[in-house]
Amino acid sequence: MTPPMSGSSSKVNLLPRDFGSLTRPLPASVRPGTLFVLGVNGGMSVAPDAGFRLVFGRSEPDVHVCVGAEDPHVSRQHGHFVREDTRWVLHNLGRLPIRLSPSRLVLSGDLADLPTGYTPLFILGPRQEHLLEVRIAAPSPSASAGVEHEAATRGPQVWPLSPVEKLVLVCLGQRYLRNEPYPQPLTWAQVAAELSELRPQERWGERRAAHIVTNVRKRLSRSVPGLLEEEVPPPVGNTLNHNLIMELIVSTTLLKSDLGLLGE
Repeated sequence: MTPPMSGSSSKVNLLPRDFGSLTRPLPASVRPGTLFVLGVNGGMSVAPDAGFRLVFGRSEPDVHVCVGAEDPHVSRQHGHFVREDTRWVLHNLGRLPIRLSPSRLVLSGDLADLPTGYTPLFILGPRQEHLLEVRIAAPSPSASAGVEHEAATRGPQVWPLSPVEKLVLVCLGQRYLRNEPYPQPLTWAQVAAELSELRPQERWGERRAAHIVTNVRKRLSRSVPGLLEEEVPPPVGNTLNHNLIMELIVSTTLLKSDLGLLGE
């Protein structure tokens, strides 16, 4: 059975089926500190003072938000979110780790504070990663209190990309955006061939695609580690492009909807 909805019902609400991604800005009327959680079959919002423990996992009858329903490696109740003092905390109760950022895993039995703003969480199954979208409403820009705290818990940086950079990177990282198991970047030959077919009037070659991506990596490397060859141990292989794609996805610079650039 679904966990009881303890706490004030007016402060705990189901999200509409057509709510869409939590990457979109929240309405200005949303109370700061409100937690939003979205899975493939719907989601919920919880006010910060609701006194409510939101449970997620693969067994839809036993959780508030379902994730990884078809993957038996995901626990029936994989974890929960609870308000502790002035922060929302993720508790991982399942066997599989949860990736909170490219460089941080929340292992079984561990917990982690969640930042204000949008945070995509990934339950790392052996054959597939399962996305659970989380967003915590930030204080309004005009709020005078808590400015330092808000700055310390700011959401992911969305990196500026030119239209041609976004096109090449979406093509390079399309397997990640499709949530394929064990995704890897396309080869430069595959990128050049696909872009040549997509835009036959333009001259696309392996060197041009590689040059564009290399420039993005160098630009972001001032703030993001793991994007330069001297920063990763050999053999380098696809590591640099993998790290770049993961940064762009976790920061919501690239979204699943961007696959539309490839005609999907």
